[in-house]
This record gives sequence, C-alpha cells and structure tokens, in this order.
Amino acid sequence: MSTVTEGTVLRGGAPSVQEVGDGLFAYVQPDGSWMVNNTGFLVGPDGVTSIDTCSTERRTRTYLDALARVTPLPVRTLLNTHHHPDHTAGNGLLPKATIVAQDNARAEMIALGAAHPPGIWSEFDAGVLPFTPPFLTFPDRLTLWLGDRPCEVRHVGGPAHTTNDVVVWVPDAEVLYAGDLLFNGGTPFLLSGSVAGAITVLEEVVRPLGARTIVPGHGPVCGPEVIEDVLGYLRFVLDVAQRAAAAGVGPLEAARETDLGRFAGWTDPERIVGNLHRAMAELAGTPAGGPIDAMSALRDMVTYNGGAPLTCLA
Repeated sequence: MSTVTEGTVLRGGAPSVQEVGDGLFAYVQPDGSWMVNNTGFLVGPDGVTSIDTCSTERRTRTYLDALARVTPLPVRTLLNTHHHPDHTAGNGLLPKATIVAQDNARAEMIALGAAHPPGIWSEFDAGVLPFTPPFLTFPDRLTLWLGDRPCEVRHVGGPAHTTNDVVVWVPDAEVLYAGDLLFNGGTPFLLSGSVAGAITVLEEVVRPLGARTIVPGHGPVCGPEVIEDVLGYLRFVLDVAQRAAAAGVGPLEAARETDLGRFAGWTDPERIVGNLHRAMAELAGTPAGGPIDAMSALRDMVTYNGGAPLTCLA
C-alpha cells in the first residue's frame, strides 16, 4: 500500500491519498471526527468513480485537486455511501458526474436539508455548495465496471448507520469501501439507523465478505480487525440500553452513569448519548431506522458535553 501525503493542511491534519489496490484509492482526512470523513476513488480506463465527497467547499476542492494529481481522467460517476452531509455536501462540485445512491438516500438527504441546527456543533465555514442530491438510485445492488473489472455496490439490507448504507466491494483486490458502517478510532453513530441492525449487518453482510483492506468512513485505512472493534462497541451500547430500560433510566442519565472503558479514547465519545436514544427507542417498540426525536438526542449530547457545542473541525 503506498501513501502520498498532500501539501494542504486542514483543521485536524493533512489529508492523504493512499493506493489500496490497482487503480483503487482512499482519501483519508484526519482526525476523522465530526464532519471529517474519508472518500475514495476508483480509476478505470475511461474515467473515475468518486466514492462520496466532503463536508465543505474547501475540503471537497482539496479532495478533487488531490484526485486530479493522481489521474487526468474525468470523474464520471459519484457514488454516495449514505445521505449524511459530510459524505454528500460536496456533490454539487461534480456537476458532470452521474450521482448514484440507494433509493432511500435521496429522500433522506432532501428531508435533512443542508442546514445545521444552531448550537449543536462548533461553527465552521461550509463555503458555497449547491445542494445536489443523487439522481440515479437503486434498491439493492448494482455492478460498477472499471473496464472489464467488476466492483459490487451493495445496499446492506436494512438500517445500520442509516437506512441507506451501501458498501463498495472490489473482490479481486479484497478491498472494501465501508462508508460509515465502520469507524476506525472514532465512536460509531447510529442515531439515523439502528444499533441492533448495525450488529446484524456487520455480522451477516460485512464480515463474510472477507475483506483484506477496509476504507472506513472515518479514520485510517485498516484491516478486518476494525469490524470486531466496532461490534464490541455496538454490543456494549446495546447492553447499556437494555439495563437502562429495565431500570427506567433515560439515555442521558444512562450515558452519564456509564464508564466507556476501552472506548473512552475514541473520538466523539458523546455519541454514546445519541446511540442510547436510538437503541432505547427500538427497545420500546420503534422500528429499526424508524423516526425518533433526533433534536432531543442532539441536545442531550451537548448537555453530556458540558453544555458546549460538539467539536467540529470541518
């Protein structure tokens, strides 16, 4: 695996382009916390497929500049792994690309909109980004061809990180672009999806692929060991939620009473609150991925954070 570190230093550190297979690249943005995501790109004989964009104009333009230093070929296709704005806000900076996502992603992105609720995250400069949802959607899976080389694009089958997560699996290289199903060194976030559902997806869909190299949605490129790390956290959250529900304790109180243990050093630990909101809602009968009061969960995360907005380095 080769690494090319770019010259532009953004908040959190300098992004890097990493070749993870023949014609397969990861674009890794430190420190991988709120709104600082990874993207990727696949180079074929006639053009490039970008896997996601970034959260701000500057971050997306820096990514596209880095891509252009690797190949002069145009970006013909943009695949969104899910609808969250750190992975989709920069879509409009690729006006000539066909923007593809799972069926639910378009509606979820439009419903969420481009605005960030005030007082939740620290301020950042988003720049000027046309709001551009995907316009070609699919239900379950499709095949992306790099010349005569197939890459599998799969919806994971149910709510996990969101209701519309897809992965890109390149079988001949054993490379998986996992989107936000996997965080490496960062706290997973399931408020838009399902804690129990994510466990099922990782156990029954992601792990059986047998990936050798994984590009997570946030954090350094890694191997399959990250799957077990994330599963350990999700099982931990589900156990805390079950015990809190049995004791009649709410998500914020349960989070305050919980020792995060080995997960305390991961970025964005306040996500335990949102994850408990999701897990406890489903224990109370809300369908997996069903609607919950997301603003209450976000405000509780700020309270857990001592009343300060959540740190965002976008």
